[in-house]
Amino acid sequence: MSQAALAVETGEPFMTSAVVVEMLKQLRALDTYDTYEGWSDEKIIDPLVMTKERKREIPIIGDPDEITLARIKAYYNSIASLIEKRAGKMAVPVINITHEGFGRAFVLVGKLIVVDKTLRDVHRFGFPSLEDLSTKTEAVIEKAVALIEQYKEVAEA
Repeated sequence: MSQAALAVETGEPFMTSAVVVEMLKQLRALDTYDTYEGWSDEKIIDPLVMTKERKREIPIIGDPDEITLARIKAYYNSIASLIEKRAGKMAVPVINITHEGFGRAFVLVGKLIVVDKTLRDVHRFGFPSLEDLSTKTEAVIEKAVALIEQYKEVAEA
């Protein structure tokens, strides 16, 4: 992939958002074969930007590959990590995806489900932009933290 083919440009303002920074940590942590060695942060995060053009290139029906599944795991690990940092309570992601790309993702805090997302067509997983990734994920995290505050006794169970 050449630098010109990247959807994320150098200097992209959302590269410093908490969500993107945590995603980069998670993606690098899951990279057991050092595939990302020497890659820029923009190149690592770039596949999560699913522009209309990129989406058109991917068939509507398809099975997710291992790299896409790893990105989804990194995404929900990031959400759990950021919830944990903000709420001060351990958050655990639970992801179940069929070989056809359908499933559910949860984030649990104690016995409280703070994130519940139905997953479909995960072979096309991504966001239109880093701004979209950051703002939508931030909203999910804020809602989760509010649930933890509202149901403290369940979150601490």
